Amino acid sequence: MAAPPARARADYDYLIKLLLIGDSGVGKSCLLLRFSDGSFTTSFITTIGIDFKIRTIELDGKRIKLQIWDTAGQERFRTITTAYYRGAMGILLVYDVTDESSFNNIRNWIRNIEQHASDNVNKILVGNKADMDESKRAVPTAKGQALADEYGIKFFETVMQRQT
Repeated sequence: MAAPPARARADYDYLIKLLLIGDSGVGKSCLLLRFSDGSFTTSFITTIGIDFKIRTIELDGKRIKLQIWDTAGQERFRTITTAYYRGAMGILLVYDVTDESSFNNIRNWIRNIEQHASDNVNKILVGNKADMDESKRAVPTAKGQALADEYGIKFFETVMQRQT
């Protein structure tokens, strides 16, 4: 009897490893929970080391399994997380629009990518918490877009809470 076709052995056509990086508290875990489970929490629980979720999506008739790694943003976990850059196909650089220092640290995160990830890794800059009160915003959208343009990468701002 012939071996079953490859499709029968896997529940996806492509496996893509994505990495969420950025300072502690910018909302990487919340982004991951929102995307993978559709849930949202306002409680802050620090990621210890690294966590990941899997979500399968369909795009252009192909099933794509996304393996999304959520890294700890604290300095003490940086040596652990550098190993996870290897093999990543996409990296989301996340900062908090209400925290200018998290935005300023994006350049450091990009240096880490240049040191540890493959040269052709796709990068996206994400300004998180854009749904916060405008008076709390520390990083204008235009500033985020300008940084993304400087590095030749895509830029998005995200809102985390459900809009009513």
